[in-house]
Amino acid sequence: MENELANIKKWIILYPIYMNSKKTVAEGRRISLSNACENPTCVEIGDCCSFLKLPFAIEIDKAYPRDFMQRGRVRVLLKRVDGTLCNSSISSTTNASCCGDGTKTSWKD
Repeated sequence: MENELANIKKWIILYPIYMNSKKTVAEGRRISLSNACENPTCVEIGDCCSFLKLPFAIEIDKAYPRDFMQRGRVRVLLKRVDGTLCNSSISSTTNASCCGDGTKTSWKD
């Protein structure tokens, strides 16, 4: 487990702008407006990852490439090195916006 967590360079990167309802797709939003929230922060995304029992790392010193004023990103581990899921109810980043019981979670609760 130690070796797996140490290599966070292979984890999925989530920038808060991906979930920001105030941004357009051209500006970097990657999810639908119905699932997005207004101005999420890295800490709030980290709280959601904790709730979903996913390993994560917050990198405050990193910036979104298209908008360098947007500071911070979150790295999330969905699959371990052996290919097993960290949380069996979440199989992809699109499922990360839903709880295991199918109800939607808000990134801003």
